[in-house]
Amino acid sequence: MNPTHILAGTLALALFAPVVPAGCAQLQTSAGTQAPAPEQPPAVLSVAVPRTSLNVAPTPSHATGIVFNDRNRNGRRDMGEPGLPNIRVSNQRVVVRTDAGGRYRLPVDDDTILFVIKPRGWMTRLDAQKLPRFYYIHKPQGSPPNTKYPGVAPTGPLPASVDFALHAQVEPNRFRAILFGDPQPRDQKEVDYIAHDVIEELVGADAAFGVSLGDIAFNNLETFPTLNQKIALIGIPWYNVIGNHDLNFESPDDKHSDETFEATYGPNYYSFDYGPTHFIVLDDVNWIGAQGGGGGRYVGGLGAQQLEWVRNDLAQIPREQMVVLMMHIPLADPANYRKPADGPGNRFHEPDRQALYRLIEKRPFCMSISGHTHFQEHTFVTRADGWQGAQPHHHLINVTVSGSWWSGVPDENGIPHTTMRDGAPNGYSFITFDGNKYTLEYKAARRPANHQMNIFAPDVINAADASKTEVLVNVFAGSQRSKVEMRLGERGPWIPMRRVAREDPYFLALKEREKSFEVGPRSPAGRKLPEVIKSPHLWQAMLPANPPHGTHSISIRASDPLWPRAYTDRRVIRIR
Repeated sequence: MNPTHILAGTLALALFAPVVPAGCAQLQTSAGTQAPAPEQPPAVLSVAVPRTSLNVAPTPSHATGIVFNDRNRNGRRDMGEPGLPNIRVSNQRVVVRTDAGGRYRLPVDDDTILFVIKPRGWMTRLDAQKLPRFYYIHKPQGSPPNTKYPGVAPTGPLPASVDFALHAQVEPNRFRAILFGDPQPRDQKEVDYIAHDVIEELVGADAAFGVSLGDIAFNNLETFPTLNQKIALIGIPWYNVIGNHDLNFESPDDKHSDETFEATYGPNYYSFDYGPTHFIVLDDVNWIGAQGGGGGRYVGGLGAQQLEWVRNDLAQIPREQMVVLMMHIPLADPANYRKPADGPGNRFHEPDRQALYRLIEKRPFCMSISGHTHFQEHTFVTRADGWQGAQPHHHLINVTVSGSWWSGVPDENGIPHTTMRDGAPNGYSFITFDGNKYTLEYKAARRPANHQMNIFAPDVINAADASKTEVLVNVFAGSQRSKVEMRLGERGPWIPMRRVAREDPYFLALKEREKSFEVGPRSPAGRKLPEVIKSPHLWQAMLPANPPHGTHSISIRASDPLWPRAYTDRRVIRIR
């Protein structure tokens, strides 16, 4: 039975029959009755009830519960469903393991999220939108009232037992996941862009789960539900990272800025296992409320409590296990974000960054992933960055679903081309894990899987000018470790190309074309594209001297240790 919630102008109340969570654990009351958590957020009714009229009982200092084998997958602990020993449970501060009967005990206060850390070979309940419900939110008085976007409804007294259901599943050593950077729709129209541009081609994809790496919304948190419904059509569990555009901007500080995210997706930082890999989801957006009557701002960082939780989480992970950190703001500074104009929100708080490095740098198998920048880049953190590990740390800034914030001229389907400012198309990534190894595949939205580069060369040249003619290649998923080569014709020698920090010529041409027509939010020509940057994945070489006259192909082949295979492409040139 769903609870009836009464939202006051100054306070939110909840009437429970029986006690039911605002989160997603299965509960057991002191009388022994059981009730599953609701699949959908309950309806809200606004009334005027002064806060002082309530008599809220003090929260017990500890929560207890059982993690159990939900054999019939109904979310309730039924007769014959045993407790599971040695399962990790956390309150976002400490991590404990269940005893032989599946029981745990954790400290709580009036603003605590309890969650089970999904172990290998087990899965938590999914709701109708394929969101994992692995947590229980304890906020007796709910989120602060009178905000534009609602937070967590009052949860009432702490239940006598906060239980978590797990069911068994097969998880092989080799599996793959889908990575969405910044879907970031402003409104329902842009939610529909995502559906047609990305989701339709992913329905039924062979992947264990997916992750949105923050900026799930673009300030309009009302887009959460419909976007969740569309992503659910892919048919796999979907985890979420909080981004700077997913916050309640009315919050005066960071503490309550996550309330709508928490009400929709659960804890702002957590972890889970799949196969032999341990995934840690971080909240690295520190919201600083309105300053001097102006708008608020954010900075990248973790804070002492989250760092302590990471320490406690990793303390129970074997050193040889693969660990993947997922966050929104890049852990490593991108080359294009080392300018004063970019502001502190695009950089990680240095003490927090170094503290996190100390926690992971002795692990031989660890990498990290972010979004936020709206361009793709591979960064390798070295001793020059304060890293003290034996090998550089790989940080991936993932391609974004929204590209350049859904800007650019709409195509024949009405969807903006939204090319990113590094010259790469919008899209998403597949990451494949195989034990302690992993590979990455860039996927351009609505393009063939082998569309991995753009080649720039003139249509026609004079043979005498060939050695002075430049060929540029934008290899979308390229890194400093990529090998890119060029060949003129079918029998010519392969010529090494060198990586250069240059503005992408295709994006420059798009920007120049904008000058010929008016652009804006309601213009048929689309929104104005962002300013161009120096692409981190551009390669250059000159054509060979004295080529024969005629029509020839320029072939490009590219490979990288991070890719599952090499890629080739061609461009035709006429030589006279």
